[in-house]
Amino acid sequence: MDNVRDTFKEVAAAILPVTTVVILLQLIFIRIPFEALIQFLIGVSFVSVGFFLFLIGVNAGLLPIGEMIGRKLPSTKKVGFIIATGFLLGLVVTIAEPDVRILAKQIEETSEGTVSAPTLIWSVSLGLAIFVALAMIRTIFRIPLHYLLIGGYTLVFLLSFFVPKDFIAISFDAGGVTTGPMAVPFILALGIGVASVLRLETENSGEKFGLIGLASIGPILAVMLLGVLFR
Repeated sequence: MDNVRDTFKEVAAAILPVTTVVILLQLIFIRIPFEALIQFLIGVSFVSVGFFLFLIGVNAGLLPIGEMIGRKLPSTKKVGFIIATGFLLGLVVTIAEPDVRILAKQIEETSEGTVSAPTLIWSVSLGLAIFVALAMIRTIFRIPLHYLLIGGYTLVFLLSFFVPKDFIAISFDAGGVTTGPMAVPFILALGIGVASVLRLETENSGEKFGLIGLASIGPILAVMLLGVLFR
């Protein structure tokens, strides 16, 4: 019951400010048609219910199962299996990520079908999956995060000189949309689970985190490489 109450407060805190601002703008400045305002309020209602149910599902299912998988993986003592599992889970949760699909659809429309939505979705998903696998390697072998971040973003900026300008903008948006409500809870819980079993918390609790920041480099590089192919 406490979880339901707290989730309701989170949803209200997220949705009410946006709704209030839009209504104030409508009353003072915009004066959009009344029908459009009604559609907005109906949409807010649907979003509120969906957001509430989603957060309940995340807390009840995604976070616990992600952390449980992360805790069980090291017990196999198979480095390759742990890395492959991280890759596979990173791939499937990104394919399911709503933000990625929205971006892919918009890119397909603005490019008039030159870059299809499935192509972009698979490129972004593979990019993130590869870097989730790299994050697993970093956790297992305790590689300092800043080495990988410096190397990753150095490669991003070097590659940007060979990529069409439109794809540079798209690539950084792709890195952002992968940090959405589907991928983040599951991948973060997975990383925390693996790190906890490897007892990294006794040395540096910060080693449990940084996975999402590292993984988001993958989609940027993937879309840039896609831009080179479409050049």
